[in-house]
Amino acid sequence: MRKVVSSVFLTLDGVMQAPGGPDEDRRGGFSYGGWTWPYGDEVFGQEVTALFAQPFDLLLGRKTYDIFAAYWPHVDSGEHSTIARTFNAATKHVATRTQMSLDWQGSVILHDAARDVARLKSEAGPTLLTQGSGDLLQTLLEHDLIDELVLFTFPIVLGTGRRLFGPGTRPAAFEMVSGRVSPKGIVSARYRRNGQVRTEDHGLKPPPQAELDRRDRLLRDG
Repeated sequence: MRKVVSSVFLTLDGVMQAPGGPDEDRRGGFSYGGWTWPYGDEVFGQEVTALFAQPFDLLLGRKTYDIFAAYWPHVDSGEHSTIARTFNAATKHVATRTQMSLDWQGSVILHDAARDVARLKSEAGPTLLTQGSGDLLQTLLEHDLIDELVLFTFPIVLGTGRRLFGPGTRPAAFEMVSGRVSPKGIVSARYRRNGQVRTEDHGLKPPPQAELDRRDRLLRDG
């Protein structure tokens, strides 16, 4: 059995739109693209590197695929070359509702994201790792297909933009299995799926009548 691990860059108010650059995703008039860059530091880099250290296939939405395919196949040197080699060697499963040409080597189309990801999870193989892909994540959350969330939460509030947890998100419980805070305040945390939402009643309840009567007597007696 394979697991789906979703890695997401988030603001404190849950926005995940366009973390990488101004023109990455301007839907809805979003004007804060590239909001992650002022916060990068060594610890953040270590956590991202650790995320890619284990074998994985990429699971991407069409828009994120287009962004990645325009960049990573052309990186062969510099500080990002190791990630480029890893991404280029991985199988890329691309969820799309439209017909499109996949020129990035090792790319495979998924026409029905929920059904196809469920099928991939039932097979043997490496972890299915998402990057970005906000629309795809809504489908995965709605169908309870995410096994682990790796959230990088940045110390910034935007007040607008597309958020990770949309209206169709299914209620679910998670447990935190690791966490770290970078010098610039990025909280890196891994959460593992942990059954259903559990509730308890800790509300204030009216005291029983006997207690009310006792209080009345005390008040009368002074």
